[in-house]
Amino acid sequence: MSEEILVNVTPRETRVAVVENGMLQELHIERGWRRGVVGNIYKGRVQRVMPGMQAAFVEVGLERAAFLHANDVIRPTQPEAGLAEDAPQPTPSILELLRDGQEIVVQVVKDPIGTKGARLTTQISIPSRYLVLLPQSRSIGISARIEDEDERQRLKSLVAELSAAHGGHGYIVRTNAEGQPAEALAEDIAYLARVWNAVERRGREAAAGTITYEDLSLPLRSVRDLVRRDVEKVRVDSRDTYDRLQAFVAKYMPVLAEKVELYTGDRPIFDLYGVEDEIGRALDKQVPLKSGGYLVIDQTEAMTTVDVNTGSFLGQRNLEETVYRTNLEAAQAVARQLRLRNLGGIIIIDFIDMTDPEHRRQVLRTLEKSLARDHARTTVYDFSPLGLVEMTRKRTVESLERQLSETCPQCGGRGSVKTAETVTYEVFREITRAVRQFDAERLLVIASPKVVARITEEESAAVAELEEFLGKSIRFQADEQYLQEQFDVVLL
Repeated sequence: MSEEILVNVTPRETRVAVVENGMLQELHIERGWRRGVVGNIYKGRVQRVMPGMQAAFVEVGLERAAFLHANDVIRPTQPEAGLAEDAPQPTPSILELLRDGQEIVVQVVKDPIGTKGARLTTQISIPSRYLVLLPQSRSIGISARIEDEDERQRLKSLVAELSAAHGGHGYIVRTNAEGQPAEALAEDIAYLARVWNAVERRGREAAAGTITYEDLSLPLRSVRDLVRRDVEKVRVDSRDTYDRLQAFVAKYMPVLAEKVELYTGDRPIFDLYGVEDEIGRALDKQVPLKSGGYLVIDQTEAMTTVDVNTGSFLGQRNLEETVYRTNLEAAQAVARQLRLRNLGGIIIIDFIDMTDPEHRRQVLRTLEKSLARDHARTTVYDFSPLGLVEMTRKRTVESLERQLSETCPQCGGRGSVKTAETVTYEVFREITRAVRQFDAERLLVIASPKVVARITEEESAAVAELEEFLGKSIRFQADEQYLQEQFDVVLL
């Protein structure tokens, strides 16, 4: 599989695209005025402890107070009487863990989304190229994507030995560490030790509401987190960013130096790979499939639903075969769309009904296999009795739609507006109400051009009857600034 990472830099916005076999799979955006805060570490102050929610709100210097649940607060590891050491420990009351006004070092695990503040944890983790440092732990974990048992044992023994010389902290060994020599891992551990020492020092000295560690900028983060063995090139269209990337890889991952290239072509780099068109399509609700079928993706506050339809696909043999082929293609398309649109939380997929149990298994297996390359953690459940597939995908930042779009001012997010006919009759009712409440000789109604046109043309007879019934003169004025549902009745 051919994979490239494209970095497009403009003065106020940086975008990183992951392209596999010529198709856009992921898009990450960072704007100068609103950088994400996931991974940042802050010296915070507990603003309010909420026993009923088993949580606390913590002031860390962001626009809104951040949320910290009791499950995310580090607590003593000694097991309670009668419990084995490896048994899950019951979560203490939040009142035993925190108090109002307490200063505490926390890390952001989820950006503020919508009206919700950031989500916090006191379980600090700091990533590097091959490892993730867990300074409050002593355990060594290995990525599940490293499947060779001998390699897992080699990495675990090696990291445990290196850790003992640097404070004995815990680590997670990342997928990129597979096959790496001891020297590379030793460099990572030494780097993480320096970072943690600096974070600890700043945490002691800093005032509450101060940042003590900020994660890397998007281009550097992308190289650290997204570059795997099968990535052929990292193409950058900015000389300044290219220089910073080269300095970064020379210091921390010299084997990647040859993969980073400066793009100097005349055409914009995203246009060259068709990325701009793909971004536009990623904002559409409907996703066409090559077979003629299509997906309909609806993102709501509670969940995302995906509906699969056969469309114009007729198949070659029979209905069951047509449905099966469409669902197989849809499973791959759904996995790609979840990554591309960065959809998270609860996701419900309504595949076309299949009667053959083996077909269901194959569709589910295809979905799971297609999700294997997703950097976000996903969990897929079996078909429900209603034929739906329920899954979850970890959400840490806003979806692509929420980053690039805003609620329609015309419909307020409903997806529809009242018809001109409905608004016309609302105007008539408001005129009657106003005349009964206030004394006026004449009335002026200001509304959108479409509503005024309907009233003065199709409803002219009704207006004449209303004027005769009320004994008042009514004039209508169209205003381009009024939305279809807006109108004002002015007494003269």
